Amino acid sequence: MHIALLATSLLLLPIGPGFSRRLATNAHPALLIFELLAATIGLPFLTLSATSPLLQAWLAARDGGQPYRLFAVSNFASLAALLAYPVLIEPLLGTEQQRVLWSFFYAAFAILCAATSWRSRHRGPEALKPVEAFPLRWQWFALPACGSMLLLSITNHIDENVAAVPLLWVLPLAVYLVSFVFTFGARRPFRPGLWLRLLAFALGVLAYAIYNINARLPLPFTLAIFLGGLFVCCIFCHGELNRLRPPASGLTVFYLLIAAGGAFGALLIGIVAPHLFTGIYELPVTLLLTSLLALALTWTSRLWTVRVLWLGVSVCLIAVLAANVQAYHEGALSLRRSFYGALRVVQTPHAGPEQQRILYHGTIEHGAQFLLPPRRERPTTYYGPDSGAGILLRECLPNPKRVAIVGLGAGTLATYGQPGDAFYFYEINSQVADIAESLFFYLRESRAAIHIQIGDGRLLLERESSGPFDAIVLDAFSGDAIPVHLLTAEALAVYLHHLTPAGALAFHVSNDYLDLAPVVAQLAAHAGLSAVVVHNSSDPDEAILPADWVIVTRNPAILENASVRAHLKPIAPRPNARLWTDDYSGILSVFRMPRVN
Repeated sequence: MHIALLATSLLLLPIGPGFSRRLATNAHPALLIFELLAATIGLPFLTLSATSPLLQAWLAARDGGQPYRLFAVSNFASLAALLAYPVLIEPLLGTEQQRVLWSFFYAAFAILCAATSWRSRHRGPEALKPVEAFPLRWQWFALPACGSMLLLSITNHIDENVAAVPLLWVLPLAVYLVSFVFTFGARRPFRPGLWLRLLAFALGVLAYAIYNINARLPLPFTLAIFLGGLFVCCIFCHGELNRLRPPASGLTVFYLLIAAGGAFGALLIGIVAPHLFTGIYELPVTLLLTSLLALALTWTSRLWTVRVLWLGVSVCLIAVLAANVQAYHEGALSLRRSFYGALRVVQTPHAGPEQQRILYHGTIEHGAQFLLPPRRERPTTYYGPDSGAGILLRECLPNPKRVAIVGLGAGTLATYGQPGDAFYFYEINSQVADIAESLFFYLRESRAAIHIQIGDGRLLLERESSGPFDAIVLDAFSGDAIPVHLLTAEALAVYLHHLTPAGALAFHVSNDYLDLAPVVAQLAAHAGLSAVVVHNSSDPDEAILPADWVIVTRNPAILENASVRAHLKPIAPRPNARLWTDDYSGILSVFRMPRVN
C-alpha cells in the first residue's frame, strides 16, 4: 500500500501551484488555502507524514528495539529545515528552482522508501501484531493538543499584541520543535515533579505578562518571557507524553493520537477561535486549559498540596481571562475577528475637539479620525498633508482625477477627494470596509465618488476595466505579513497597465523592521521609472505619525514639485541585490534589526 501511495504521489511532481486553477472567491480563505494545498502537495505530504511512524514500526518489528528516539531526530531535522529556509534556501533559489529541486529529492526519497518497503514484505502480519496489550490513554491526545494550542496562541499573541515583526513566528515554532527533541531524545528519564513546579512558575509569569493588555515591555524582554514560558510548558506536555508512551507495538496508534491532538489544537486556535472570540483571548484560555490539564494529571497525587496548588493556579488564570475580556471591551466601539486578524475601534474617553476614534489591527494603528468638525475633515496618522500620498493627491494630479487605493483602513485618503474625482478602494477584509463605512466619517463625507471592492488588490486590478488611473496608492506593507506579491516586477507591470502616462504610484513603506524603499526603487529602475522617498515627521497635536512613501513615476513635474522636494529622503542602495519577482523574493535581505524601546 505504501509503495502504491509513493508511486501515485510521483505523478503530481513537480509540486506547487504550477497550473491554472479557478477557486471560488466567495469561500472562506482557510478553505481556499486547504483546497489549494491538498490539490498541489496533498499526497506527497501524506506519504512523508506517514513514513516516519511506518519505518519506526518496521524497525521495532525487526529487532524489538525502542525506536522512539528517531522521533527526536525527525523533529531536529524539521528544526534545521525551518531555520535553513529563510537563511540559505530562499535567498539563493527562486520558487521554480525550489519546486524542481524539492521534487527531485522527493523522487529519490520515494525510491529509497519503496526499496525499504519491498525489503519489509517478507515479514508477515504476525511480525507486526502487538506483542503485548496496552491501554489507550486520553493523555496521548490531550497533551499534544495542549502543546499545539500553546504554540499557536503564543505566536498569535506575539504577532498581534507585542510587535509586528516579519518571520517572528519562526522563533516559537523553533522552541516547540526543540521541546520534542529535548524530551524524546533525552537519555535520562523525564522528571515530572521538577517540571510541574517550573510549569506553575511559567504559567504565573505568563499570566502576569498578559494581565494588562496595554502594557509594553522592551521586545527582547517580552520575547524572553513568552519563548521561555512556551519552552517550559511544551517540555512538560511532551515530557509527559514521552513518559506515558506505549511499548513499540503501540507506536503507530501513539503517533496517530499525537497527530490528531496536534491538529485538533491547531484547528481550535486557527479556525474556531477567530469565529468564537471577538478579542484575542486564546492565550489566557490556553493557559487556563494547561493548568486544568496539569490538575487532572496530578489529581491522583497523594500530596493534597499539589491539588491545592493547581486549583489556585487555575483560579488565578480565570481571573486573568476575565481581566483580558474586560480590557478589550473598555473604550471599544467594535471588536471583530476574522481570518485576517483582530480589529478594534477605540474612542478616546474625553469629549471635545481632541476626541478621536482609532482603528487598530492587532497593535498597528490603521487609521484615526477626530470626531468634531472642522478637525474631522483633516487626514491623520500616515496620510497627513505632508505625507507622500497626501502631497501626491493634493498637489500633483489633475482634477478631476481617478485614484486606485489598495488597502482601506479607516478610509483616510478619501478626504483628499474633490468633486468629480473617483476613488476606488480595494480591501481584502470585508470587516475593515464595514468599520470604515459605519464608524468613521472619511468615506461618507468625501466629495469624491467612492467605490469599494472586496478582494486581493492585485487580482482586482488585473480584472479592472473601468479605465486608467491618475494614481495608484499601495498601502498594505505596514504589518508583519508583507504581501510580497504586491512588490514584484510582474505586479508593477499590472499597475503600469492601469496607470496614465503622467500618473504616479505611491507605495507606503513605513515599517519598523523592513526597509522596503530600496526594493521599490529597484523595481522602478528596472521598468525605466524614477523613484523617490517622501518622509514626513510626526505631529502629535494633529494625530500625524511619521511615514515613508515611495513615489514612482515617469512624470518630471511630480518629482520637481516643491513639497515633494522638501520632504525627500535618501534611498539606501542594495548592491548586488536581486530584483523581486513572482519567482523570487527575500525578506531577510531587507530586514532591519528591531529597535529596543
